[in-house]
Amino acid sequence: MSTPSRILVAEDEPRIASFVKKGLAAAGFEATVVADGAGVYDHAVTGGFDLMVLDIGLPGLDGFAVLRRLRQAGSTIPVIILTARDSVRDTVAGLEGGADDYMAKPFRFEELLARVRLRLERARPAPDRDVLSLHGLELDPRTRYVRVHGRGVELSAREAALAETFLRHPGQVLSRDQLLRLVWGAEAAGGSNVVDVYVRYLRRKLGPEWIATVRGAGYRLEPG
Repeated sequence: MSTPSRILVAEDEPRIASFVKKGLAAAGFEATVVADGAGVYDHAVTGGFDLMVLDIGLPGLDGFAVLRRLRQAGSTIPVIILTARDSVRDTVAGLEGGADDYMAKPFRFEELLARVRLRLERARPAPDRDVLSLHGLELDPRTRYVRVHGRGVELSAREAALAETFLRHPGQVLSRDQLLRLVWGAEAAGGSNVVDVYVRYLRRKLGPEWIATVRGAGYRLEPG
């Protein structure tokens, strides 16, 4: 029998914390609730959890600070932000700060559960994959190593995920909503400009000619 995935629930509102913990337990997960920012960081940085559901409005360290410190410490734990702060600015700040997904309160537990399962699935070690390439652009999904016509390029994890998505859909126009779902899993953040921001990052590193803007439709990877 496999060991249940361990979920860290960072939530200081007792009613919501209890609701989420009970729902996760009923779905077969082992959930631990921590209500303050410093305690959340101490638990998460141990590496003993498979995923974290993170509220932004924590006492002490807020969720943004916890997430920033975790990423600076090298933690790769998948993080789903669950918060009442649902402005575009907060959504972008959470995703750019290293969150893997962002959900606004009030929420449906079924949707949270689906996102938890998706993030856990994506975090599992992937089988060996061949290097993806297109006319001089090469990406090894395992190492995030990129070469552009023989020139090495260093990408962040999110930049590499976006480049991989384009390389897996060569010549296809991908809308912003499609890219949000494929790279960030953030259907609820349809008004976010995070896709445009990261396309700019990729153009700066790979070369502006690689990603074409298709007016009114989205973006397309083209040979450089």
